Amino acid sequence: MLSNCSAGNIVFALALTCIVSFSSLPAQAAEPLKAGFIYVGPVRDAGWTHAHNQGRLALEKKFGNQVETTYVENVPEGADAERVIRKLAANGNKLIFTTSFGFMNPTLKVARQYPDTYFYHATGYKTAPNVNIYEGRTYEGAYLNGILAGKMTKSNILGFVGSYPVPEVIRNINAFTLGARSINPKVVTRVVWINSWFDPGREKQAAETLIAQNADVLAQNTDSPAVVKTAEEKGVYAFGWDSDMRHFGPNAHLTATVLNWHVFYIHTVQQILSGKWDNEPVFWGFSEGLVAATPLNPTIPESVALLFGEKEQALIDGNLQPFAGPIKDQKGEIRVKEGEIMPHNEVKSIDWYVEGVKSTLPH
Repeated sequence: MLSNCSAGNIVFALALTCIVSFSSLPAQAAEPLKAGFIYVGPVRDAGWTHAHNQGRLALEKKFGNQVETTYVENVPEGADAERVIRKLAANGNKLIFTTSFGFMNPTLKVARQYPDTYFYHATGYKTAPNVNIYEGRTYEGAYLNGILAGKMTKSNILGFVGSYPVPEVIRNINAFTLGARSINPKVVTRVVWINSWFDPGREKQAAETLIAQNADVLAQNTDSPAVVKTAEEKGVYAFGWDSDMRHFGPNAHLTATVLNWHVFYIHTVQQILSGKWDNEPVFWGFSEGLVAATPLNPTIPESVALLFGEKEQALIDGNLQPFAGPIKDQKGEIRVKEGEIMPHNEVKSIDWYVEGVKSTLPH
């Protein structure tokens, strides 16, 4: 407050008065941590992108003015993603979440240009000094869904609508099949790929194709509720994926594997705010609360619901391993011996179908 510094005072008094006056000013609030999110699909009312956005909103609710978030939706994987990620970094976001497999290489490229920004990439396998990876063990939910499907099917033919033939989807197909065959060895799974994470039209067509092949329980690894809607229309069962989809098919929807991304996002922001950076890859599931199942359809028989609940609790307690041997591939060859568990790196990179999947992987 310079008006307090009289020109008639001696230099020392002037300086002292100015120091005291400035020190009496209130301290400015710390700048909020700016966190950016890039989404491959639209922010809607269901699916993968919806689940991530719910996690973002939970951050805002938890931390208030300590955190400022922003997001960009409908970003294609590739050059557009690199442009958007770079813009998020240039706009001062010091924490950036890139939430689709195809954002991996663009994330790494931009991270090299912004070494003081923290990047987290979902479902990838490449890291850097300022890039970590995170993922949910969704295959645990797929295994549980398989158990339910194996009990509820009458045709013994299950259908699976796949997005892209990448390890995260292949392991969900395999876990779904393993779960079903663990209680119903007659079950087989048929797969239709749509080569997109989000395309309601193709998802619907794929579901119709599987139903035409006599599949009476459908699973998916895609982002819209089109599969559940189609199952409802056709009078078969289906599972929601990434978020609860029961209101799209109240009769068809058996349960959903959901992703509680807020568990990870809140943990991460707490670390950053406390000055920590954990570069250990994250692969959380039921035991950490990141992956969960929604309430079962009330029409499911009580004995089946009890079995589902027992298996769910075993996952939470860490007593159930979906990829425990013996596991055979489509050719009948043993890939995991009895008494062994598939190593983590093989689960992460799996590129083959288990016995019981009656489809061919695209090349």
